[in-house]
Amino acid sequence: MTKTSGKQSTRPAGENHRSRGRQPVRDLRRLHGRSSGHRGWFIVTAVIVVFAVAGLYVMYQNSHNEHSATAVGGFNHVEGQPGKRSMAPGFTLISATGQRVSLSDFRGKNVLLYFQEGLMCEPCWTQIKDLERNETALKTAGIDAVVSITTDPANLLRHKVGDEKLSTPVLSDPTMQVSRAYNANRYGMMGDMRDGHSFVLVGPNATIEWRADYGGAPDYTMFLPTQQILADLEREKTL
Repeated sequence: MTKTSGKQSTRPAGENHRSRGRQPVRDLRRLHGRSSGHRGWFIVTAVIVVFAVAGLYVMYQNSHNEHSATAVGGFNHVEGQPGKRSMAPGFTLISATGQRVSLSDFRGKNVLLYFQEGLMCEPCWTQIKDLERNETALKTAGIDAVVSITTDPANLLRHKVGDEKLSTPVLSDPTMQVSRAYNANRYGMMGDMRDGHSFVLVGPNATIEWRADYGGAPDYTMFLPTQQILADLEREKTL
């Protein structure tokens, strides 16, 4: 009998072949994982680039659609759209006293539209009081009437106007149709849910002769003296 010399291998026959056969599979899995990771980063980067471009576009549009201004006394504001020399969007709204008031009612007159945040904005009502106290100065500046527009219901506005003893017509725009037509809901602390602190002077032929939106970032001005408004009007009306 012939003896076999040397140690016998305990590894099952064919294992080396199987191991060598699995190696390409593991390599492919690693490559697949790297490829998926690269695709994931590519998608994230693409999304970031799209949002960045969109943001720059919005900034570009705003810079061309609005005229920035700094009022004497530190009241920053912009001129939103529709602005000067644009036709004022017509409207008919219910006032706090239950009357129907239309822009066409003021045909042939200079009417100052004051868009404001409404019941919860006490400085806005202080603004109306200050406008009423300076009625003579407004008339001297050529303003025949002041009309305020806000988004609260007319029945709630009736109580507020009565409590404050105001004579200025305060109109209810609950659907924000008029506010959006004038883009007045872009300049307040409540986002686009309410109007900001915007003044639009509509001339005798229903053309916008001056506009100032004070309620936007970063100052969010909710009150300024009437004399300041008139100073801005005098300086900017003919620009």
